[in-house]
Amino acid sequence: MSDCQSIRLETDGPVATLFLDRPEKLNAMDIAILDEMKEAIAWINSDESIRVAVLTGSGRSFCAGADLTMALPGDRTVADHLNEDHRPVLMAVRESPKPWISAVNGACAGIGSAHAMNCDLTVMAEDAFLYQAFAAIGLVPDGAATWHLTHTVGRKLAYEMIATGDRISAARCLELGLCNRVVPAADLVSEAQAWAHTLADRAPLSLRYAKQAVWTAAEGDLSATYDREVELQMLCNASDDFQEGVRAFMQKRKPEFKGR
Repeated sequence: MSDCQSIRLETDGPVATLFLDRPEKLNAMDIAILDEMKEAIAWINSDESIRVAVLTGSGRSFCAGADLTMALPGDRTVADHLNEDHRPVLMAVRESPKPWISAVNGACAGIGSAHAMNCDLTVMAEDAFLYQAFAAIGLVPDGAATWHLTHTVGRKLAYEMIATGDRISAARCLELGLCNRVVPAADLVSEAQAWAHTLADRAPLSLRYAKQAVWTAAEGDLSATYDREVELQMLCNASDDFQEGVRAFMQKRKPEFKGR
């Protein structure tokens, strides 16, 4: 990877942690940070030694949303920015063969909340909150935030969150299914990384195909989901990891999964 100014990437064995690293801007997203994220995510997704990734923010905020001081170059429009800068980053995480955990600290606002909700799992600090700030400045949510909110909390609550712009506390997010765990702020990254290491011990193909099955279930009907499960189960059943898992179970030992 090239030298990065707006993100920081750390690896610890099979776990990679990607930090949004503009703390002076509360990690607000501009074109530069998205370009660096795109490169880092592509590297994480392609490196077979990395099995789980964590996305978090440096400083006191996960992400304050879009950098409102950013000027789009030339004749680029907001639509161009959303489609050409944000969409590739979001889809790279969505389509990643690996689980992504968002570790949300402080404010998680605007399109930053879309990036957090886009991850497969979410851990929030006790003092963190989601914030749909769009109505206050005359905009609507983007980055597929409306999809994530509606599919998680339902149409009426999603619209209420957007229309009122109220801050949704970590405790409330846990109640609503917008996050998986709430932990002390001081322990956020270490807790997320510990969870990532636990997942990294699981069979990579199982995690990969379960992620695909869940997305199919979120987007399709029961019959389509059943068909997808059959297809993915056949892939797992033919894998070396399945054979290793069965042997380890019979021999009462920890399996050594290879992702094959």
